[in-house]
Amino acid sequence: MLVVDDEPGICSGVKRILERFTVSYPFMDEDRGFDVYESYTGEEAIGFIQQSPPDIVLLDNKLPGIQGTEVLDYINKNNRDIIVMIITSYASLELAVKATNQGAYDFIPKPFTPQELKSSMENVTKNIFLRSMTKKLNKEGKEVRFQFLSVLSHELKSPLNAVEGYLQIMQERQAGNNLSDYDQVIDRSLQRIKGMRTLIMDLLDLTRIQSDEKDKQYKQVNLKEVAQGAIESINPYAIQKDVTVELHMDKEVEVYGDPNDMEIVMNNLVSNAVKYNYHGGGVDINIDGDMQGVHIQVRDTGIGMKKEDTARLFKEFVRIKNDQTKNITGSGLGLSIVKKVIDLYDGHIDVESEPEKGSTFTVFLPITKYKSETTTS
Repeated sequence: MLVVDDEPGICSGVKRILERFTVSYPFMDEDRGFDVYESYTGEEAIGFIQQSPPDIVLLDNKLPGIQGTEVLDYINKNNRDIIVMIITSYASLELAVKATNQGAYDFIPKPFTPQELKSSMENVTKNIFLRSMTKKLNKEGKEVRFQFLSVLSHELKSPLNAVEGYLQIMQERQAGNNLSDYDQVIDRSLQRIKGMRTLIMDLLDLTRIQSDEKDKQYKQVNLKEVAQGAIESINPYAIQKDVTVELHMDKEVEVYGDPNDMEIVMNNLVSNAVKYNYHGGGVDINIDGDMQGVHIQVRDTGIGMKKEDTARLFKEFVRIKNDQTKNITGSGLGLSIVKKVIDLYDGHIDVESEPEKGSTFTVFLPITKYKSETTTS
């Protein structure tokens, strides 16, 4: 790790906190520790990176000479495998969010506690490990696939243990012989099983979109049919939450692509709009096409999120955690998969959100053909 900060106290503090700290996960072959080096200017940091690229750069926003954003820009252009964490004061939070949008992995607000730094390093270490494993998957075949299955088994073991414990409670009649006394245990078991199913389906989607081009089945895909399929899939849950889902289209819109890819995009956006909505809320899906491309917009009246959360939304295994989302199941893979699909088509996705007012996801796909006749939906 390279710490870049003009305050010697920050550099030495990070070094003290991490000098004996190690990160351990069951799926990693060994514990990971940190060798911490220090730079006090951006120029010095770039020189260090040129000589010996680190795995992680802890980068201050404001530096003498060139600024932290210029160091970040250099890293993005020359050393894409380096993970950059921005150190920021609360006064420069907007700049930190901007830097995150420009490629920084995350940011740590000053002043931070030793536990906050260690927690961030645990997440970064897991990310580095998963990145390296993904690269190996493309080269080494069976041995690394076995390691990937080890990670998957770790992610599934916790909910399986929970369900097993709940079943044991019922088997031993620990709450008595009245079936209704076990309603909460049954509900928790079903939530755990639903979470496992979501993880498995997301992993299958991830495998599918990363498959060879020869496995794709490109054709004209009717987006109205795809959207209606997504609505039908989420409709039972929407009814439970009294959420109204409406599709708006002025004409038939088709995109040349793989039907599975389009279903992945639409299913994730529509299901999220319902899951993160308030009881009695609404979801509006607007689809349009012109000679430039396809425009898809999914707007909800749900819980929304802060601006700094939207900057992290499309990264793998990221879930926005707060009191309103703690009971909502998810793998943290859905939106990262959506972005990967859209990137395959040279498109882009944007999100605008405001806490307690809702979110709007907008997708543009540049490859499209559409029919001119007007339709009703």
